[in-house]
Amino acid sequence: MDGVDLRSDTVTRPTAAMRAAMLAAEVGDDVYGEDPTVNALQRRLADDLGFEAALFVPTGTQSNLLALMAHCERGDEYLVGADAHTYKFEGGGAAVLGSIQPQPIAHDADGSLPLDRLAAAIKPVDPHFARTRLLALENTWHGRALPLDYLQAAHDFARERGLGLHLDGARLFNAAVACGVSARAIARHFDSVSVCLSKGLGAPVGSVLVGSAALIDKARRWRKVAGGGWRQAGMLAAAGRYALDHHVERLAEDHRRAAHLAGRLRGIAGIDVLGQHTNMVFIDVPAERLRELDVHLRGAGIRISIGYLPTLRLVTHLDIDDAGIERTAAAFAAFFAHA
Repeated sequence: MDGVDLRSDTVTRPTAAMRAAMLAAEVGDDVYGEDPTVNALQRRLADDLGFEAALFVPTGTQSNLLALMAHCERGDEYLVGADAHTYKFEGGGAAVLGSIQPQPIAHDADGSLPLDRLAAAIKPVDPHFARTRLLALENTWHGRALPLDYLQAAHDFARERGLGLHLDGARLFNAAVACGVSARAIARHFDSVSVCLSKGLGAPVGSVLVGSAALIDKARRWRKVAGGGWRQAGMLAAAGRYALDHHVERLAEDHRRAAHLAGRLRGIAGIDVLGQHTNMVFIDVPAERLRELDVHLRGAGIRISIGYLPTLRLVTHLDIDDAGIERTAAAFAAFFAHA
């Protein structure tokens, strides 16, 4: 029985056509700047998103870290969401490796960081304080696409205060599809953008950081320092190029399936559907039944991330089809049919 894995959109497997593209890729030594497929991927995303340069790196965590270290110096500070990936889920890398202080700001429900809270958090020029240098946003945030008018307001806010503006755009293309705009229309507001290829786009590994030529030069050096220099990476870059060519528009299917799953689960007593945003569905179930639910779903060939909190996140992606959605809804219904 094929499994249905809703833990994350990071669990996708390369398609047969993507594997063929990887096999056919021209390669070279990327540390020397000689891998033609890596260079083509970097040029492609820089051009598509409206930036001078780009850098292909192993992970989104490293991409964000390199951006922060390229924007900031030791003793600087960046403003970031209190529940943002760069602050909460990336091992404290900015502080540990970059000596950059995060200043967390509480999110609004739509994922935005209120501008009045940001303004209040900016430090005065005084040796007692870290120097506020950068604002980092995330799009999507828990599946929520940031409002387009907010992006413009955040851009203007950062410019007026002399701050850099970075976007953790791990799911940038989900946001673009949800908003009905190009990814460039979102990216244009920022000084740097990190784009993940291994989530909804379905590549096996890799992220790309885009920015000015000067910023990417800094990031390239920090990539080497952080152990991220790689050699014949063209096979991985080929997967990313294939994903950009073939897997962007289909993200709408993931959003549609997530909406359908949310609708099916709303009809089941014992489940509180908190919301559905792009390819993510958030539900609450009784905390005391979490472990029992996990065992039941695994028995049905369904995997979800279950921790100690009653709120669960179900994520649709390239490897989830309509049959998988129906099977998941049926498994939840069968479980909650027995108190």
